[in-house]
Amino acid sequence: MERGLAFVSNRVNHGDTMAKRTIEERISQLDARRKALKSRLSQRERTQDTRRKILMGALVLQRLEASPDVAIGGKLSDWVARELPGFLTRDVDKTLFADLIGEGKPATVIPPTGPDDEVKAA
Repeated sequence: MERGLAFVSNRVNHGDTMAKRTIEERISQLDARRKALKSRLSQRERTQDTRRKILMGALVLQRLEASPDVAIGGKLSDWVARELPGFLTRDVDKTLFADLIGEGKPATVIPPTGPDDEVKAA
């Protein structure tokens, strides 16, 4: 009988070691997954930041080419909030600039027709 108890005792201890190793492996896997997800999030944020910069630069360049002498008139943030909604065509791009253009429906912008015309919001 003592021999049988020793066998059971060894199985229990061995089972604890196996369970401990499995839990440690699981924690290790979860840590690796967490790192991978953080990396993906960071990459997505960098991609969005780059896209914002490209679109903002394209807006300024396009407006300067269309009317190089146009006065912005007022704060730059007001000008951007007025101009950007009409410039952006994709909803995903508008979402990138929600903080600059507001959450409401973007204003319709009438582009200049000549070099002396100012851009007007409709």
